[in-house]
Amino acid sequence: MKLVLDTNAYCLCDLGEEKALSLVERATTLFLPTIVYGELYYGFRHGNRFAANLKRLDDFVDQFGVQLINVDRDVARKFGDIFAFLRKKGNPIPINDIWIAASCMSVGGVLLTNDQHFSVLEQIQCEFLEGI
Repeated sequence: MKLVLDTNAYCLCDLGEEKALSLVERATTLFLPTIVYGELYYGFRHGNRFAANLKRLDDFVDQFGVQLINVDRDVARKFGDIFAFLRKKGNPIPINDIWIAASCMSVGGVLLTNDQHFSVLEQIQCEFLEGI
């Protein structure tokens, strides 16, 4: 399974949450949208352990062979399609999450997340870390 990590999924892995780590370990390919990397980096910048948190993230990326999903023309078009779909449906979600969904869609992956608002999207498959 191609698994794409949302920001909260990485955080749960970093905390050692068993279900999240089990799914990560079973993935055939693991992806991290650059949007997620940016959200994490921003969060680290506002904490007192910037260097340690950044090292843990980069070690995780190296350890699991995580592939970053960059925003390119394909991802940008998928973003536009998803955004238009949500607007027509009247179900907005945060803009960064639309970019994350577009990144997931571009690699044909399953999004690992704890955010239920992704359930309104028909364009991607999600694995929800419910109750965590």
